[in-house]
Amino acid sequence: MEDMSKIDMACFEIIANVGSARSCFIEAIDLAGEGKIDEAESRVAEGEQFFLTGHAKHGEMIAQEASGEHVEPSIILIHAEDQLMSAETFKILAGKFIDLAKKSA
Repeated sequence: MEDMSKIDMACFEIIANVGSARSCFIEAIDLAGEGKIDEAESRVAEGEQFFLTGHAKHGEMIAQEASGEHVEPSIILIHAEDQLMSAETFKILAGKFIDLAKKSA
């Protein structure tokens, strides 16, 4: 088996981090639904750290492309970007659920 490329490694770093972020955001939604607002906000804060790590790695890849070093599209890269967008969507939803839980409290 060939060694993984630098791009593949970066993609897996994105996938791992934003996957963890998404899990935190989904847990925050569940906690908000149970009225556990402080815990929900804590999970969002934890998820944000994972998200920022994955987002920063994605930013490095964009900068690489912008500087003229072509990043070859692949299924792994597409999956990484899909996971990044999914995590961001759940982050937004978690915030909305927490806001609704605060209004109901």
